[in-house]
Amino acid sequence: MKNFSIALIVVLVVLGFSSLFVVEEGYRGIVIQFGKVRRDEQTGETAVYEPGLHFKLPFIDSVKMLNARLLTLDDGANRFVTAEKKDLIVDSYVKWRIKDFARFYLATGGFRDRAEALLRQKVNNGLRSEFGNRTIAEIVSGERSELMNKAMIQSAESAVELGIEIVDVRVKQINLPTEISNSIFQRMRAERAAVAKEHRSEGQEQAEIIRADIDARVTVMLADAERNARKVRGEGDAEAAGIYANAYNKDPEFYSFLRSMDAYRTSFNSKQDLLILEPDSDFFKYMKDTGGVRQD
Repeated sequence: MKNFSIALIVVLVVLGFSSLFVVEEGYRGIVIQFGKVRRDEQTGETAVYEPGLHFKLPFIDSVKMLNARLLTLDDGANRFVTAEKKDLIVDSYVKWRIKDFARFYLATGGFRDRAEALLRQKVNNGLRSEFGNRTIAEIVSGERSELMNKAMIQSAESAVELGIEIVDVRVKQINLPTEISNSIFQRMRAERAAVAKEHRSEGQEQAEIIRADIDARVTVMLADAERNARKVRGEGDAEAAGIYANAYNKDPEFYSFLRSMDAYRTSFNSKQDLLILEPDSDFFKYMKDTGGVRQD
């Protein structure tokens, strides 16, 4: 009798623990009974259990925990074709969450990987449709927001059958394929090189024009300076000649004497100089005749 009581207590404890389940924060629980999702007896809708402690039928009901938080599907880079049949490499992501837990469970078995694989296909179909209706210029010039909104609407409509609500679809980056990018970069580099060469040629032309203008101005300035210098030199020579003339008129004999002394100093400056003159030459006038110098 004692053993029976102990066994009964153990069974009751096991049944008690088996009838309890805890739903963690951020998750929702649904109960599977005989392979079907349990529904609320009053409303007939799927019974979704909020975070907390709940009861179930032991050994009959099984509980499936589903993530109720906002989730991110980072799809990575995919190739899409535009309206002009050009390839683009598009990197995008999707914000989604479970809206209908029973439908989500039936469509995906409650597995997130399976749900994201199906969702990725639907979102890519929406993006492929929107990219296929636009040119590269339209996509890059400012229609990206409209493209993402329409892709989100189209994807959301198709995701309803999965019990998923798509909150947002965003395109992170749009690139050209590597082979096309290299071709475009080479063409752009050639165009920039041609423009640089043209600017350089125009710059050299302007430099030659400026240099010629400066050279002409310098020539004119030098000519003016030379003319002014000659004018000043001529005025100076004239003034000097006038001074000499005035001095000569005041005392011609003394002036002649000074000029002769300068001539003697210049002529006899070097011992190697050789002069052949007649003794009665006027050059030796003041050397042989001192009587001509006036004694005042």
